[in-house]
Amino acid sequence: MRDLGAGFGYLVAGQRWVGRHGRWFGFGLLPGLITLVLYAAALVALGYGADDLVAWATPFADDWSSPWLGLLRNTLTVLVFAFGLFLAVITFTAVTLLVGQPFYESLSEEVDRTEGGDAPESGLPLWRDLWISAVDSVRILVRVGLYSLLLFAFGFVPVIGQTVVPVIGFCVTGYFLSEELTSVALQRRGMVLKDRLVLLRGRRMLALGFGVPLGLAFLVPFVAVFLMPGAVAGATLLARDLVAPEDDGDGEGGADEERNEDGGAGPGAAPAPYTPGRG
Repeated sequence: MRDLGAGFGYLVAGQRWVGRHGRWFGFGLLPGLITLVLYAAALVALGYGADDLVAWATPFADDWSSPWLGLLRNTLTVLVFAFGLFLAVITFTAVTLLVGQPFYESLSEEVDRTEGGDAPESGLPLWRDLWISAVDSVRILVRVGLYSLLLFAFGFVPVIGQTVVPVIGFCVTGYFLSEELTSVALQRRGMVLKDRLVLLRGRRMLALGFGVPLGLAFLVPFVAVFLMPGAVAGATLLARDLVAPEDDGDGEGGADEERNEDGGAGPGAAPAPYTPGRG
């Protein structure tokens, strides 16, 4: 459970970092503002059209008597909008990171430099980084889509659908938000999606502690835009923890002093090169 609190600590630390570096905060706002306008338009359209979509999808209920017709279609309308909102929360980060790839890579590099150590670079041209990010985002969204459909189906189960399913949904949201955000720093370290998922599976509570509060905050209009720069900064600090070398007990290099109680490096520790397959 310590990892859960540590994950939240990285989220807070990231917001503090951009608070101390106002220029980078403003720099990181631009991609979120662009994406917010697009998503706001899509959600407004869904809000106006959800009832028509449900009516089109349930022609078998046209002859149902009151109150059953209204109960069915109103419930489905709410579920459709909730499903759209869930997908918006999940995909907002992926789309914003894709739109703002050059912005967030620069921000993440600056975090690495200010926190000590080198700022790793992928060495790839920008178009190649964008292509890899786009492909990885699609692969993540496919996974999220499968989870979403499963949770949507379980949402019709009495009691469980109104209690357990929302909790699981936010955990799924938080986990994949952590993956998307840490990908900025980890991709610069030469890590492919498979290796990134291995790291996060090994520290699930850390990922949830970082991502779940962020996912809840993203439900508040406009909050996502203002939290994104700090979220990228915090995810970079978290990534430094994930790739920190294991303590070998020899006390060399002074790294032991900067390690936290969970065995990971603290926010001030220098990142170490990642060895694919470790974790």
